Amino acid sequence: MSELFGLKLGSVGPAGILALVVVFVIVGRLVPRRTVDDIRADRDAQLADARKERDTWRDVALASERARMEQQAQNAELLELSRTAVRVLTALPAPPTSREEVTADAAVDTSPAAT
Repeated sequence: MSELFGLKLGSVGPAGILALVVVFVIVGRLVPRRTVDDIRADRDAQLADARKERDTWRDVALASERARMEQQAQNAELLELSRTAVRVLTALPAPPTSREEVTADAAVDTSPAAT
């Protein structure tokens, strides 16, 4: 026969088996089914909470990425508009170099041919 803790199982008897079961219960190797079910339910609830939190963070990350892509597209459009503004401003004639004050009336041509 096989041995357990150096004792032959055939020579242990019912009292020895009962003592072994009590030792297993005290050590925690043998627990009631209800306790195991409670532990599994707690674990399943924690896993469900973790999955829910993971899904929430995933949704937040995807929304943030969409916002970043939209912002990047808007920045590219604004950059193109600023390049256009620079080209328009550089194409304008240079201001007069003399220190004379230029008035609005001097800039408007009032000759009859202009009207």
